[in-house]
Amino acid sequence: MKIPLYQVDAFTGTLFSGNPAAVCMLEDWPDDALLMSIALENNLSETAFLVRRGDDFELRWFTPRTEVALCGHATLAAAYVLFSRCDWPGESVRFLTRRSGALTVTRRGDLLEMDFPARPVRPENPLVVLSAALGIKPAAIFSSEEDLMVLLDQEKTVRRVAPDFAALETIECRGVIVTAPGDACDFVSRFFAPRVGVPEDPVTGSAHSALVPYWAERLRKTDLYARQVSARGGELFCRHEGGRVAIAGRAVLYLEGNIII
Repeated sequence: MKIPLYQVDAFTGTLFSGNPAAVCMLEDWPDDALLMSIALENNLSETAFLVRRGDDFELRWFTPRTEVALCGHATLAAAYVLFSRCDWPGESVRFLTRRSGALTVTRRGDLLEMDFPARPVRPENPLVVLSAALGIKPAAIFSSEEDLMVLLDQEKTVRRVAPDFAALETIECRGVIVTAPGDACDFVSRFFAPRVGVPEDPVTGSAHSALVPYWAERLRKTDLYARQVSARGGELFCRHEGGRVAIAGRAVLYLEGNIII
């Protein structure tokens, strides 16, 4: 069996930056054990699997450790593959997901814009174990549907965070977002998710489902320019739309080939 495979750097227009994702095109769904094995073999933060259903595509995402409910950069990568390598004729493509509903990606010039659910945050009590794991004293802590969000004072503090990943893995959430106002953008962030097999994710679209509503309210603006300040780095062009958020970025192809099974 041959499975077409693409690797795409998402949320960047330059190779070797942004967040690399694998995209696998399937005829139908095999056993989950095979999907998990492929994701582990790829050893990227996410592998996206697509199965066409009429004019739509079923979409699932796997880390090297588990299936996840929502992933931004691999969704962007999947749309990029369909538009640029598979000659998808429309300006939009709709993905059907198992736990996050229908997600649409639309071409807007050189950007691909994703329509994602908003995940507003709520204040949390201070967590001593979280502060210790991050090695910082947060200005505030919030929780969203899957993640914890830690507010810091400034961009350089976000850049300096050096987590204890073993300690972070004991905290019961998908991942931990750290964020602060940006020096040359509206806000910056980093994302740590050792519990699902991703110590630090280079650029995390799904985290912006929580970040965008927070910063839109705090900054009193709906259009936001964000940067994720991991070692690879990436940029996101965001818009708050009430119950939804628009998250846009660029993508670039790194490789294409076939998995032989």
